Amino acid sequence: MKTREVRKLTQARLPTRDAEFRIALYQDPADAAKEHIALIYGEIRDRENVLTRVHSECFTGDVLGSLRCDCGDQLEAAMNLVGDSGGGVVLYLRQEGRGIGLLDKLKAYNLQDRGFDTVDANLELGHQADARDYAVAALMLNDLGVRSVRLITNNPAKIDGLERHGIPVTERVPLAVTPNDHSAGYLQTKVERMNHMISTDMLSEVVNGKPETGGRPELDPTTWLNSIELPADRPLVTISFAQSLDGSIALHRKAPLTISGPESQLMTHQLRSWHDGILVGINTLLADNPRLTVRLVDGPSPRPIVADTRLRFPPTARLLENPNPVIIGTGPKFDQVRRLELEEKGVEVLEVPEDPHGGIDLTVFLKRLKENGIDRLMVEGGARIICSFLRCRLADAAIVTVAPKWVGGLQSISPNGQPLTMPAFREPIWHNFGEDMVMWAGLDWGE
Repeated sequence: MKTREVRKLTQARLPTRDAEFRIALYQDPADAAKEHIALIYGEIRDRENVLTRVHSECFTGDVLGSLRCDCGDQLEAAMNLVGDSGGGVVLYLRQEGRGIGLLDKLKAYNLQDRGFDTVDANLELGHQADARDYAVAALMLNDLGVRSVRLITNNPAKIDGLERHGIPVTERVPLAVTPNDHSAGYLQTKVERMNHMISTDMLSEVVNGKPETGGRPELDPTTWLNSIELPADRPLVTISFAQSLDGSIALHRKAPLTISGPESQLMTHQLRSWHDGILVGINTLLADNPRLTVRLVDGPSPRPIVADTRLRFPPTARLLENPNPVIIGTGPKFDQVRRLELEEKGVEVLEVPEDPHGGIDLTVFLKRLKENGIDRLMVEGGARIICSFLRCRLADAAIVTVAPKWVGGLQSISPNGQPLTMPAFREPIWHNFGEDMVMWAGLDWGE
């Protein structure tokens, strides 16, 4: 098999506002239509710990100044950092739209305007969430004589990509840019679904930067929740989810979707901090791989809880990064080997009976949670677990966010042909959070 290579085509002097760089043009023979650029400052050949930025092309952000992303600001900040250093390099790779090209990137913009986040938009178009390849970057650095790098990035995939291709990364240099109203949701998706190391303080400043909020939502559903009496033998259960105007909470069961705007997301994090535990079903965990922490407001994170009848919880789940130990409720037919593996990681596995529908017996599980100090439980989904709590009449309050968009996907209340006796809303309260409408109400089950 032929060894992959890059070719330096030419080099020239390039004075800029930040510094006088040398610009080198490279070509990858495997994809000759794409010419990559290295902006070199100072002497970097045969040097260790060279300050380096690997930047993927973003025509809309880098050239047109789009506010939908942070790319242009990142490029400018990186060039400034390198220009202030003793020597460094900015690699500009022709990988538009995380590798999907400009045409599909613009199609992804249209999907995002319909409610898809940046990850789901790429997936909907048949691409990977991130299709970039850092082999070319490693080859360019080798040609420049760089032995190791201090990498300017918030993206751990770039660190892994360079090291996998033989470039040691000795330090990560954070790249902090100021988000705006258009980019906050995009950046939140980077944090939530792509593990980008972006300060949530920056995002919360955008979300709650309006003077009247004082850094937290002006309207506080937790004050209302404090008026509800705690049950004696189980936790108080709050059903909370965001849906589109047509009732969708996801595209389908394996494609989660960011529905709510930044203001209502802030409210949701405040709601999380009020509860002792936060519960999701195993399908939600496998699809979305959440952390379920409180990041956008000051306050404790609730204890993460998963309803997982067959103990399919993966040992690599990000939920294990939560500061609180995970509780899993599982049925009697679980995998003993998986249980031992999870318990070694600090997970508490509670075995409970199955219910007639094949899930765990929620009545028994809630009693066990009460014994474990969970007095207030927030249920965030997905659709199956929400329906299970409603079917068992085990929900005391509902807090539902309705976003002004249509999705045409998985419905929030989808009983799969099994009839549900639904509660009445007791004194529902509606408020605006940004563009979203949020309702909170007690649930009245009658006799």
